[in-house]
Amino acid sequence: MQSRGAGPAQPAQQSGQIQLAENQQQPKPVGQAPKQSQQQRRPVVAELAEVGGVLTPKGVLVLEPSLQYAHSDVNRVTFRGIEILSSLGIGILEAVDADRDTLTASLTGRLGVTQRLELELKVPFVSRSDKESALIPQLDDDPVDSSSLDGSGIGDIEAAFHYQLNNGEDGWPYFILNGRLKLANGRGPFDVDRDDEGIGRELATGSGFYSFEPSITALYPSAPAVFFANLGYLFNISDDVDKIIGAGSDAGAQEIGKVDPGDAVRMSFGMGYSINERAAFTLGFKNDWIQATKTTINGVELSSSQLNIGSILMGYSYQLKPNVGINLNLEFGITDDAPDMLMTFRMPFSNKVF
Repeated sequence: MQSRGAGPAQPAQQSGQIQLAENQQQPKPVGQAPKQSQQQRRPVVAELAEVGGVLTPKGVLVLEPSLQYAHSDVNRVTFRGIEILSSLGIGILEAVDADRDTLTASLTGRLGVTQRLELELKVPFVSRSDKESALIPQLDDDPVDSSSLDGSGIGDIEAAFHYQLNNGEDGWPYFILNGRLKLANGRGPFDVDRDDEGIGRELATGSGFYSFEPSITALYPSAPAVFFANLGYLFNISDDVDKIIGAGSDAGAQEIGKVDPGDAVRMSFGMGYSINERAAFTLGFKNDWIQATKTTINGVELSSSQLNIGSILMGYSYQLKPNVGINLNLEFGITDDAPDMLMTFRMPFSNKVF
């Protein structure tokens, strides 16, 4: 870890991984040094890509194709009527089942500009599918209302930088300053095609708004483990939509004015553990507190509810070759607002370019 800022001279180290030097305090042998054994190599500890870890060495370019799958299953039973007693109600029950699947293929590039500065660019392609059905048991055994929507296309491109602030000397952890900018080039929720009633005919592939997220990452090595923590704030930039939807609906045309997506406080922490010089795993937790979104409709400002997204993190990595690795990250939602499951497979390739 003493040489973490400069990074190794060879492009074996992958961005998003933590490497610990073993036997740093061992005395040097006299005479010709023996060949490097497996015990003397640096173990690789899995790390999550969004958290930020050891920087890419200067002059090394990492190309990382990835595939991410997210699934959410929402089952809700609603009573519509009047409750006279705790055990007696007059009305109907409505059962709603919604399945949401998202598949994202991305290509990420990371370049080590200096010994402490890394630049990153991510281009995603998003494919989404939502299926929702509603059942009223008192009326029919078949779903009364069923809908299915799909959407695919390029997502929001992201650009980021990572800068190492210190050398981690005198028992201090390493601090990494991160900045991530998300563009609005994907098809947003107000850009999709809609019918006369204002109901979308397709799903959005992007948020439709620009955002910027500064964060700071702390890494504390304690071989063969590395403890990490990340704290950030997501700024979503408001925009004037100025669109009219639902002109043919019973409620009449709805004029959408200014939309201010809620900002978010993001936090994560965990531990990476090296099994051997090639294999490693990560355990952690992350939580996003998303504030209410404010939307102006027909001159009246309306606010949505706040969201609390908490997930358990698990990560696995294996170094196939000195410049090729594989990583599998899993997230399991533990709050009502979080996706049930999110799985990401990454395969970084590194090459010396200057």
